[in-house]
Amino acid sequence: MLSVPALPYAFQFDPAHTALIVIDMQRDFIEPGGFGASLGNQVARLAPSVPVVAELLGLCRRHKLLIVHTREAHRPDMADCPPAKRARGNPAVQIGDNGPMGRILVSGEPGCEIVAAVAPLVDEIVLDKPGKGAFYATALGEILRIKGIRQLIFAGVTTEVCVQTSMREANDRGYDCLLIEDATESYFPEFKAATLEMIRAQGGIVGWTAPLQALASAFQAATQESHA
Repeated sequence: MLSVPALPYAFQFDPAHTALIVIDMQRDFIEPGGFGASLGNQVARLAPSVPVVAELLGLCRRHKLLIVHTREAHRPDMADCPPAKRARGNPAVQIGDNGPMGRILVSGEPGCEIVAAVAPLVDEIVLDKPGKGAFYATALGEILRIKGIRQLIFAGVTTEVCVQTSMREANDRGYDCLLIEDATESYFPEFKAATLEMIRAQGGIVGWTAPLQALASAFQAATQESHA
């Protein structure tokens, strides 16, 4: 077992039974001209998470963790997108409409793809999810069960929406969850700060949080111990 200095206390995990879940690092959310920008958000606020997620992916790949990427994406016929979701907020451009990067949040469209800097490798799992949570209407739960996963490390965007929703879903299913603080971002800095506090409140009611360096140090300590 590895130990990560985290809040509210150390996060213990076994790499052989741990998966990294990278949530929705998509062009539609992160790049100018995508769905996030069409809602009036300052998408540049998500940019700092990209190199950190890239570094996190490299770390977890070196240590052979199972890696799962998610995309919020709908079928081209929109059968899995409730009308209320499309209309909510009265956006000028709705999910499924044509945008600068193709149809917004539709599977197979350019804007729905994961940004190149954190693109999945060919042997990594990519799941399209029609909702905010990674478990809803996806095979994630079954995949984790088959792979013998018991702990989850989370990264991605946005902190308070799809990341937090997925962590809460995982918590209800019995997983211990660690959110890497600098590998997640929000369009609203105050929402990210509040979400981190909520996750680790009351003794870790949803899970743990820690910076990437804390996770890297835990791996480094374990490597040095194995070579001693």
